[in-house]
Amino acid sequence: MLGLVLALGLPTAWAQNVGALVNVEGLRENALVGYGIVVGLNGSGDGTQAKYTAQSVANMLKQFGTRLPEGTNLRSRNVAAVMVSATFPSGYRKGQMIDVTVSSLGDAKSLRGGTLLMTPLRGADSEVYALAQGNLVIPGISVQGRSGSSVTVNTATTGRIPRGATIEREIASDFDSTPSVRLNLKRPNLQTAANIVDAINRSLGNGAATALDGTSVDVIAPPDPTQRVAFVAKLSALMVTAGKEMPRIVFNSRTGTVVISQGVTVKPAAVSHGSLKVTISEGFAVSQPNELSQGETAVLPVSELNVSQPGGRAFQWKNGTSLQAIVDTINSTGATPDDLMAILQALDEAGALSAELVVI
Repeated sequence: MLGLVLALGLPTAWAQNVGALVNVEGLRENALVGYGIVVGLNGSGDGTQAKYTAQSVANMLKQFGTRLPEGTNLRSRNVAAVMVSATFPSGYRKGQMIDVTVSSLGDAKSLRGGTLLMTPLRGADSEVYALAQGNLVIPGISVQGRSGSSVTVNTATTGRIPRGATIEREIASDFDSTPSVRLNLKRPNLQTAANIVDAINRSLGNGAATALDGTSVDVIAPPDPTQRVAFVAKLSALMVTAGKEMPRIVFNSRTGTVVISQGVTVKPAAVSHGSLKVTISEGFAVSQPNELSQGETAVLPVSELNVSQPGGRAFQWKNGTSLQAIVDTINSTGATPDDLMAILQALDEAGALSAELVVI
């Protein structure tokens, strides 16, 4: 079954809340980042090449009163150095919890089963705004055999900790200090900005809203903070029609998900698709020396690799072929998500795809 998500049956334009189309300036999110270590790994942590991991462990032990002798070559495969990132939502106060993402910094094979130790998260001004700690949730897996053969599903060196960070410092906002409220469109579009201005002026009166460009709309707002909150809530509930945008195809290279929006068509094109199958099997070979050779019996790992490529299939699309026809044709070949990505990327390179490709 393909990892394919389709946006079918949707009209080219439909009414949406203003709140779903814009961000209110002064109520934005802020990025946080920090450096920490993950412990408790089952031998899948950083190797000796990651010198900073050993230094971090030594510094941590020193804080707890354990000082290692000078020149000690500390090596622990149960520890990994990581970078921790998070998003500080607008208006969050001390004590509230946010999710964090933990990513390996060194040569660790997997973070599965690890625990992040207390890590300060800093903003762009280098101030600490949150503290992160907790057990990781890892969506991927990585397995390696004795001979070096390996299998990897998704990414085992990146994980998340739901509600893994606690806010320790608040971020000031200028939301209530300006005479107007600025609405910034999440997807800049001239027609969408014009429609928002029309909807607000119909509700509040002419001149209440003005469009600066296809990205921003200014709305005169009450100075009282309580009234301003209710005012913005009212603006967010207004219904407008979003302008038509370029169709998109989104690839998630980590999970193998492909999302195709409505309106994607192709020009005349022919595609040949073939399936490549790689099989790896492992075993052991015993080397037995002759009786008088004074050798030793040795057991060696052996890997067998078989590559097969059955006859491929070819299919052709006519000019203006619809999304449904594209998906039905690709499904009929038994393509995997990786095959689907390769086919669509090749069509884009050939200039036969009427969509924007986005890789996340």
